[in-house]
Amino acid sequence: MAYSQARDFMFCNLCGTMLSLVSSKTVECPLCETRTSAKGVLGLEIGYTLTVEDIRRDLGISNAMEEMTTKESAALIKQTCKSCGNTELEYTTRQMRSADEGQTVFLVCPKCKARDTEN
Repeated sequence: MAYSQARDFMFCNLCGTMLSLVSSKTVECPLCETRTSAKGVLGLEIGYTLTVEDIRRDLGISNAMEEMTTKESAALIKQTCKSCGNTELEYTTRQMRSADEGQTVFLVCPKCKARDTEN
């Protein structure tokens, strides 16, 4: 609670709950129903930055390319490597986006370890 009082204008000074703008002159805490003037809130914008690493950490997801290094999940296909010319590549597939879009195919050359993707 002391953190919210010292740092941010949008939290209740009593309980720390996020304030609601009930009129152009008043903000109210939905939990303890404390009302205060909206002077400190009006005209201010709230912004934040979210990175892919933040999402992975919060969801407990590791790097998808690191997960696909196991040999038992990869299959060989006859396709030429763009880097070394090897005639076979290992491939794995993952659903990277929403379920209504196609899966992404990850290609790895077993000789030079070059990586490529096909959506």
